[in-house]
Amino acid sequence: MKKIGVIIVSLFLVLMGCNSSQESTTEEAQEEIRSEQNTPNYQDIGFKYAMTVKGILGKNLMGAIQKEGAENAVSMCNTRAMVLVDSVAWSLNASIKRVSDKFRNPNNAANELELNYINKSKEVLARGKKIKPKAQELDNKIVCFYPILTNAMCMQCHGEPNTQIKEATLDKIDELYPNDLARGYAENQLRGIWVVEMDKE
Repeated sequence: MKKIGVIIVSLFLVLMGCNSSQESTTEEAQEEIRSEQNTPNYQDIGFKYAMTVKGILGKNLMGAIQKEGAENAVSMCNTRAMVLVDSVAWSLNASIKRVSDKFRNPNNAANELELNYINKSKEVLARGKKIKPKAQELDNKIVCFYPILTNAMCMQCHGEPNTQIKEATLDKIDELYPNDLARGYAENQLRGIWVVEMDKE
């Protein structure tokens, strides 16, 4: 009887230990789920930031075009675009920029990491597929990339010279950007990318 009693007590202790372990594992899993749920979706946040800047730039560009034509928009981009981008980025506590492999302003030249995303995105677009945004961690910061595709309005300043880009606009581009590479595009091509950099929470 003593042996049976010892066995029962031992089994009870083992079962209690298992339950305790299972409860601990369950609690850890629940904590991990809660942690994941509280993790910011940096890609979505970065997209909102980029679209905020795009909306402000677009509004200013349209106003400039309607006022004095596309050549006026070129002047606006030259003097105001970076100021507008930087002011919005500062208000959002982020770094936001537009870069390209075929830049107009040398300050918008893509670096090696950005060029890698641009080249891969062009391959995706060439296969008739949709380019996906990308977010990655770099030096304890989150860097997000979003494609900028050309549309009909873009052709006024970035299309074919002397056909889609009018002479007056082309003259202004040549005056302000003598080493311009950002021309000769067609619609729905990758003009460049938005790059949004945020602190990791």
